[in-house]
Amino acid sequence: MRDLSVVFELDEGTVRAVDGVSFNVAPGEVVGIVGESGCGKSVTMKAIMQLIEQPGRIARGEIRYRRNGVPPRTIDLARLPPRGRLMRALRGAEIALIPQEPMAAFSPVHTVGQQIIEAIMLHAPRRDSDSHPITRRDARAMTIELFRDVGISMPEQRVDAYSWQLSGGLRQRAMIAMALSCRPRLLIADEPTTAIDVTTQAQILALLRELQRKYDTAIIFITHDLGVIAQMAHYVVVMYLGSVMEEGPVDDIFHAPKHPYTKALLRSIPSLYGETRTALPVIAGALPHPFNRPPGCPFHPRCDEVIPKRCSRAVPRLQPVEVRQQVSCFLYHDAAEPV
Repeated sequence: MRDLSVVFELDEGTVRAVDGVSFNVAPGEVVGIVGESGCGKSVTMKAIMQLIEQPGRIARGEIRYRRNGVPPRTIDLARLPPRGRLMRALRGAEIALIPQEPMAAFSPVHTVGQQIIEAIMLHAPRRDSDSHPITRRDARAMTIELFRDVGISMPEQRVDAYSWQLSGGLRQRAMIAMALSCRPRLLIADEPTTAIDVTTQAQILALLRELQRKYDTAIIFITHDLGVIAQMAHYVVVMYLGSVMEEGPVDDIFHAPKHPYTKALLRSIPSLYGETRTALPVIAGALPHPFNRPPGCPFHPRCDEVIPKRCSRAVPRLQPVEVRQQVSCFLYHDAAEPV
């Protein structure tokens, strides 16, 4: 992804939901996207899938996706028509999404098995033995096997259940099965553990790690829970108000954070070794209103390391400060975005 910007043209004004985001995802890698609610994480992922609702649009930037083939073919997803044949072929087959709330994602009037079978029949490759497309019986057998892979008990019965007949944990597992039904090369998990209890959350995370290793799937994992990121991610992108504040390997981000926002997020995590009955540190202030973005660095009104007359006047550029770590902060360099 290079310099991606997504805007929403509203009657009240223009909202820059994503503003110049850049990062890479390698095959078999888990990239964690973290930040407060409203920082643009989900909109960034919807841009990859070309699922941005009107009146939103991709204003600029590239989303370059490399397909398998001989030779490999690289395409810019940002330039594809959202309803075009190629984007519809990629969406669900090669790039899959686990949404935040599976109850809203599944149709309540069709069984979960029917919906997964439909996805398999639409996207799955033809059988090796002949040129005929996969049959419904084959797709049903594949769905039952997927249910078994994701840890759903009694898969032969649950395949005919409706989403409202399943618990939250089972719905989430069924949604993961649907996302993996066509063996995607890139899986986007948008806060997949938000609405479930901690025991089920641990099981879902272990399941995603196992499936990622089994199929060598690249994963973009969106969450505001840094503890989950520590368990799952190889590489971390920290976002604030639609921009990337810092990015780097997970060990560097957790053990040697550079940006004041990253440091503040890490300080706010409860520690097993902290003193009891003491208040957790909080980040002063609140996320600005989208129509009232501060000038200069978007984080400077809440920053405890702000440089007077510098951070409020120019936007720092994301620049390397270590071998793989980049930061957007004038504490480490003087590079600014062009006015």
